[in-house]
Amino acid sequence: MTSAENGAPEVRNLKQMLQYQEKAVVSRMLVKNPAGNVTLFAFDGNEGLSEHTAPYDALVIAVEGRAEISVGGVSHALGEGDSLLLPANVPHAVNPMGGFKMLLIMIRGVGQ
Repeated sequence: MTSAENGAPEVRNLKQMLQYQEKAVVSRMLVKNPAGNVTLFAFDGNEGLSEHTAPYDALVIAVEGRAEISVGGVSHALGEGDSLLLPANVPHAVNPMGGFKMLLIMIRGVGQ
């Protein structure tokens, strides 16, 4: 059993943890517990996420590539290393400009 399989700490490179798949959005859950979750996404080419809302705050961290992320109708350009807060219940959408990888950290509030 490797250290990753038994939950032991291991240094991993976010860019290498998830590969692009043709015409798809791929995701990998890295952490999931009652306080929230951390998910890595890889968007191929023109694939994205249409406008939607979430019941709790989320933080997007761009890992690779570039994307336009709209939050409440305002567009924000993100590049590698940039972050953006997505407030709870505010409509948002992800529109990559080519291949794009992002880390999404969702935090549940007390009682959610």
